[in-house]
Amino acid sequence: MSRPALPDLVLTQDMLGGSRVSGSSGGGRFDVTSEKNSLYLSAPNFANTITVDISHQLRCLSFPVTQWQGVLDEASDGKISWEDLRLYRGSFNSSAIQSTLRKLWALSDEEGTPSRLMARAAGCEILAELCRLSGTAFYSAKGGLAPWAIRRCQELMRERLSEDISLDELAAEAQLSSYHFARMFKQSVGVSPLVYLTQLRVEKACELLALTDLPIMDIALKTGYSSSQVLARVFFKHQHMSPSDYRRAVRVPYCF
Repeated sequence: MSRPALPDLVLTQDMLGGSRVSGSSGGGRFDVTSEKNSLYLSAPNFANTITVDISHQLRCLSFPVTQWQGVLDEASDGKISWEDLRLYRGSFNSSAIQSTLRKLWALSDEEGTPSRLMARAAGCEILAELCRLSGTAFYSAKGGLAPWAIRRCQELMRERLSEDISLDELAAEAQLSSYHFARMFKQSVGVSPLVYLTQLRVEKACELLALTDLPIMDIALKTGYSSSQVLARVFFKHQHMSPSDYRRAVRVPYCF
């Protein structure tokens, strides 16, 4: 496999393992036997040449440098550059990154194209861990959000349930960077912004199913989901029944 130089940091996960992988991805030549779920990092602006000896399956995430420079600076308190990441030579493992990717892949399977909130939050977690693995203690803000910031962010989520709201937009309401906001929100509220938004959407879907005769497709769109099928998958995960079954259950008349 080979590709021209890209202005992106590219993280690749080997989904199968068991293959011999050799080549160069920006940190010198390597020759390793890949393990299942092992990770590879390709440096920005470097033309990769990689050889894999057997059939394999990969998943990749790309971080455009211009869009993620600010997050890298925040994660490392300005002490690390893309060139300083020490992970460009062969495979490595990280339970933290592998867990984040597993959740991201699962949410993508459930909801389709990742939301901006989902993608940005996962990227922040991954870059922070890449900094740690490269020997730079990343900076983590202390404490939670101010009460006014919590209220304003929660209000904004409720007002824009049907939209693909971004982590950056929520962070701007709290007058923080997206990297610090995600951690401080979870410390204050107990769950991540993405989980909290999903809870609000499911609560709204329950309300609309109980109190209106709107078609389920319309309810899906009003709660930020692209189709009734996506809403059904998310709804079943949280309520353990389909939207249609929930509507029937809450509308069954009481018998005396």
